[in-house]
Amino acid sequence: MLDTQTADSAVPAPRTNHPSPQHREKFTPEVRRGLLGLGLGNALEWYDWMVFGLLSAFIGPNFFPNTDPLSATLNALAVFAVGFAFRPLGGILLGTLADRIGRRRVMLLSIMLMAGTTLVIAVTPSYATIGPLAGIILLVCRVLQGISTGIEAPLSTSHAVELAPKGREGYVAGIMSFYVNIGILLASLVSFLCSLVIGGAAMGEWGWRVPFILGALFGFVVLYLRRSLPETLKEEEMATNTPRAVWTGVRRHWLSVLAIIFVVGAAQAYNYAWNVGLPSAARSGFKEDPTAVFALTTILGVILVAGSWIIGKLADGKAMSRWFLATRILAIPSVFLMLLYVQPGIGGFAAVLLGGSVVLVLNMTLYNVVSSSLMPKNIRGTGVALGYGIGVALFGGTASYLLVWFQSLNLTWIFPVYVAVLSILSIVFYLAARRSNGIFVGK
Repeated sequence: MLDTQTADSAVPAPRTNHPSPQHREKFTPEVRRGLLGLGLGNALEWYDWMVFGLLSAFIGPNFFPNTDPLSATLNALAVFAVGFAFRPLGGILLGTLADRIGRRRVMLLSIMLMAGTTLVIAVTPSYATIGPLAGIILLVCRVLQGISTGIEAPLSTSHAVELAPKGREGYVAGIMSFYVNIGILLASLVSFLCSLVIGGAAMGEWGWRVPFILGALFGFVVLYLRRSLPETLKEEEMATNTPRAVWTGVRRHWLSVLAIIFVVGAAQAYNYAWNVGLPSAARSGFKEDPTAVFALTTILGVILVAGSWIIGKLADGKAMSRWFLATRILAIPSVFLMLLYVQPGIGGFAAVLLGGSVVLVLNMTLYNVVSSSLMPKNIRGTGVALGYGIGVALFGGTASYLLVWFQSLNLTWIFPVYVAVLSILSIVFYLAARRSNGIFVGK
């Protein structure tokens, strides 16, 4: 169904036929430039965010007392999770701001926060030098990064959907996910190359800082590119969108917000288990060679990059709701693949990591556009960011910690059951919200 402009109507717009592939509206140069700026910003956010998770085994002993490697790693992953806890705050503050003053300014602020805090992490002295202050600085930086990422992914996708012609939502899903996965791939690739060139011992001492410095430099380049982003909210829309009006609309669409929480949460629990939890468990719990682990996570990144592009092409002009339901159903059995990795062995790790990659890329390509489709334009920034932030905080941010913790207790089977239940709930709430409020992007 086509996008509506008000939050007051609970009745979806009449169903219309999307253009056939040969008659789809083309992207203008302005839209292409806008998608590039939004996409590269997404790549940066995910690069900076994932580098922390991938290097947590090195970061932990540098910022916390190094009495036990596993405990230090869990401390670092706990700080990783704290960043997620502040994503809802980012959604509430910056989402409301985006619906009030426009998308462009908030997109610039998001990049400034991420680039600046990444640079601070890179240059902060270790626990051995400044004591507990090192951990405090790390925690503050992750809080600010949590606020930044709480708006970046949901608002950049909503912004892209609003820029693109009607009927091109599948392509937008693919291209935005492509850039996200470029960021994830770069995080793995840079970590792998640094480990290969510098060596494991040096990585633990100082080499882990190099990927953070590169991310900060890239951030200031993206900030320059985003200066030309087009604005999708009209002056009259911003003039009437008071905070009270925005939150009244969000309350009326509470079921859609609830659906977004689980649509996002289930996908992110799967995602962080594969991209962060399993690699961390391999290095810290099973003592796998770090270079081999980074090599495999880099291969996973290549699969995600290529897969998101292909899925975007296949889904272009198709019904996002059907694609979402099919891919989410597939996630339920595939998450149990992780039970195959229960003892040391790089072969077992590779089988699990790459075996679940196809279903992972299917789910990660579509979930943000599906979330955007559940909210009307004039409250989309707030509603989607709120649901996204809560979903990631509750289920995504804790996934890595839970996976490593359950493995340390020899209760690995609990985690896939947990993700499967989240996937089922996401389907139930999505169908309920679609029936109650309708969808406002795509069909």
